[in-house]
Amino acid sequence: MRELMDRAGRVAARLTARRETVAVAESSAGGLVAAALLAVPGASAYFLGGAVVYTGAARRALLGLDEAGMAGLRSASEPYAERVAVLVRERHGAVWGLCETGAAGPGGNRYGDAAGHTCL
Repeated sequence: MRELMDRAGRVAARLTARRETVAVAESSAGGLVAAALLAVPGASAYFLGGAVVYTGAARRALLGLDEAGMAGLRSASEPYAERVAVLVRERHGAVWGLCETGAAGPGGNRYGDAAGHTCL
């Protein structure tokens, strides 16, 4: 956990110095990325918001990404992470969008990805 907080501190310092903002969409991390960024004092200077997008229903409700928008994509993949990062950035008006998606475990996901698989 200490390593995560150290990284979040470095990211926060860089965003603050550049006067840049970030929005986050997470899946298998369950909000841990946002929590780490928000734990750094002064987070309101750079953190605009985010969501835990763990299901298709959440993806539709929070990102407006429906089945047509998912054509050719599967979650827990780099192309999906890129698409969602763009959406969360646009929806929040942030400079940066970050998406984390993967397989939390203990047994992997329905796509055959092993537990611990992640894409950013």
